[in-house]
Amino acid sequence: MARAVSPRRMILTTLAAWTVALIIFFPVLWMILTSFKTEASAVASPPELLGASWTLENYVEVWARSDYPRFFWNSVVIAVGSTLLGLVIAIPSAWAMAFVPGKRTKDLLMWMLSTKMMPAVAVMVPIYLLFLQFGLLDTRIGLVLVLMLMNLPILIWMLYTYFKEIPAEILEAARMDGASLWNEILYVLTPMAIPGIASTMLLNIILAWNEAFWTIVLTTTKAAPLSAFIASFSAPQGLFYAKLSAASAMAILPILILGWFSQKQLVRGLTFGAVK
Repeated sequence: MARAVSPRRMILTTLAAWTVALIIFFPVLWMILTSFKTEASAVASPPELLGASWTLENYVEVWARSDYPRFFWNSVVIAVGSTLLGLVIAIPSAWAMAFVPGKRTKDLLMWMLSTKMMPAVAVMVPIYLLFLQFGLLDTRIGLVLVLMLMNLPILIWMLYTYFKEIPAEILEAARMDGASLWNEILYVLTPMAIPGIASTMLLNIILAWNEAFWTIVLTTTKAAPLSAFIASFSAPQGLFYAKLSAASAMAILPILILGWFSQKQLVRGLTFGAVK
């Protein structure tokens, strides 16, 4: 029988959680507040919490100086495209590792995860030369491919974990009823793992949306997403903190809204299979 949590402990736990959440969120809050300040107020010392006066001129100038809808659309295409392409590869791969494991399956999973520990700059030159050779520089297809490959180990690992929680007997019963391999994956496995697949998809979209290194290295203008849009406000004359904060706020707002409205699905997927 579970022990009841004392009111005092619950209050302390709640306070600790709110404290950690506020510490994590404070840089975002400061950036948003700075975006409404004048440049002089943004660099004032000591810092001004709210600024002498609120202004929308930073947002107006950022919108006027750049083609924000194009950057936004590029981000949507690249993030969603790399995620969907990754799922097409990751779902069959995770199925094979979960239900038809070999002697080296665990080693293969660890090797895939170890590739995430390699600094991106270590492979920048060969990837750049390959993109140059195949005409993929500054193209959305190129970024979809590189971001899909970069996040594929995470996709496979997460889906493998979710699939392991599904009883293999259900898939065996489908085979006995005459289901083909693809029918088994599409019509039996995938519907049962929808919470896990959805959370994996959401996490991958967030990772792809926030990627900055490859989007800046491999694009210039045509396929540049919102991460490159932020970098464009770092001028040779110096950093304009208020305008840079406004550009950053405009870049993160869509993904913040997505995360806010999908948090239930994300938490449900991340805890999928935790309790039987």
